[in-house]
Amino acid sequence: MLVVGDDMTGANATGALYAGRGMRTVTVAEPANLARFAGEFDVLVVDIASRHLPAEEAARRAREAVAAASASGVELVVKRVDTTLRGNVGAELDAALEQRRRRPAPRTVRAIMVPAFPAAGRTTVGGIQLVDGTALTETDAARDPLDPVRSSRVASIVAAQTDRSLAEVPLDLVLAGGNELLAALRSSTDVVICDAQTSAHLRAIAAAAARVAEADGVEWLSVDPGPFGAELAEHLRLGPAAAAPAPVLVVSGSLTWQTRDQLLQLERQGVRFVDVDAGRLDVGGALGRLRELLAAAPAAGAVGVRAVGNDRVRAEAARRIPEALGEIVRLCLADRPVGGLYATGGDVTVRVMAALGAEGIELEEEVLPLAVAGRLRGGPHGGLPFTTKGGLIGGPLAAVACVEHTRRLARRWHDR
Repeated sequence: MLVVGDDMTGANATGALYAGRGMRTVTVAEPANLARFAGEFDVLVVDIASRHLPAEEAARRAREAVAAASASGVELVVKRVDTTLRGNVGAELDAALEQRRRRPAPRTVRAIMVPAFPAAGRTTVGGIQLVDGTALTETDAARDPLDPVRSSRVASIVAAQTDRSLAEVPLDLVLAGGNELLAALRSSTDVVICDAQTSAHLRAIAAAAARVAEADGVEWLSVDPGPFGAELAEHLRLGPAAAAPAPVLVVSGSLTWQTRDQLLQLERQGVRFVDVDAGRLDVGGALGRLRELLAAAPAAGAVGVRAVGNDRVRAEAARRIPEALGEIVRLCLADRPVGGLYATGGDVTVRVMAALGAEGIELEEEVLPLAVAGRLRGGPHGGLPFTTKGGLIGGPLAAVACVEHTRRLARRWHDR
């Protein structure tokens, strides 16, 4: 695979998404160096440093990078774009598509553009690019001194630098999935631009695009800020051949408003929860519902169990929450495998570890301040990826970051 970035920071960040999925990834600053690494790495990332260049020069550099990688047998080209669509988006897309179509290949080459990066607060709804729910032209991207964004509509930004035919796939078709989404992606246009609000939407589009590629002989040029291209590569079965790990299990016993907001963001990403009333703590009922969710969850997805209540929850009931959640997790993991655990709340973390017979956590890294990731040590689930965060820690996207990090740990553990 080849990823063409327009600045080094974004190129490296995108490469890390592929590396987190177990793909060997290298970043270079010169297209001439791509051939040197082609046989050694799954993903070649090149920074063409074109964001603030004239469109003609940016297009030339993109064309040169794609030509160099095509000679090395690259199967998927990803044109990485900035999350706020600054730079020469249309010119570089046009050049990459043109160069890829020059190859003597039987497949039709089309571009699929999915500019959403939900984990970073970037979404696309009705063809409009949003940053934390605000249209691009109302954000600092519109005031960039070097390269201000002049439209919030993705198609308008692309069309400003290319005459390629465009089609927009609205969110309702993404949500519908199935044949409706397949039909939308089978448009005869050069470029299809897809709405997306959550990581689950990215996966749905990638799965549909992979089906179109296989059934119709289409080769996709992915145009995105990082996560969609990685999803598409996985659904095209590129990189290491390995099945996806089991879902991540989210366990929350914190009743703070910060935690409620963070879990709401996870729900917007497609994570489903079993709610446990903090006043009644029905372990048996919650266990049954959680088993059902895990059985229906997609591989590499996430489901959760959380305590819910209000400020009037009695102290004694609040003290029993961690123990009840620990017991639910213990019984659930006895017959439902998970790829990893994310626990929020210090008391919950302790009780979950005790319930699973773990003797400690082998720490690996800090995900964000006061949120750490590692692996359980000891007990029947030793080695299981485990991330924990305090209930009063982090902003709205803190839980999203922790779950995504746990997914990456789960994949590395699974591939071993």
